[in-house]
Amino acid sequence: MMGGRSWDDWIEEYQKAHEHPVNRLTHTFGIPMIVLAIILLPFGFFFDHVWLASAILFVLGWILQFVGHYYEGKPPEFMRDYRFLFVGLRWWLKKVIG
Repeated sequence: MMGGRSWDDWIEEYQKAHEHPVNRLTHTFGIPMIVLAIILLPFGFFFDHVWLASAILFVLGWILQFVGHYYEGKPPEFMRDYRFLFVGLRWWLKKVIG
């Protein structure tokens, strides 16, 4: 539960803004790229070029997100409510894991 709403309610609202197949596909790859980039970033202090790989993953992941929303014809939900950044990850996990 987040913000007095169940995760299912958040995900249902998120899905309504992600109905175009291209948008769903770009989010399927873009979300894990962004998450992996955030996880890898601290390792950039200890290993050469990891920060660069992290930055590239982060930028490409966000490009995929915005390309998907171009096809959807709707702005990203997180521009309306930042909590949708967390909902997107939860949506991806539900899609991949079930």
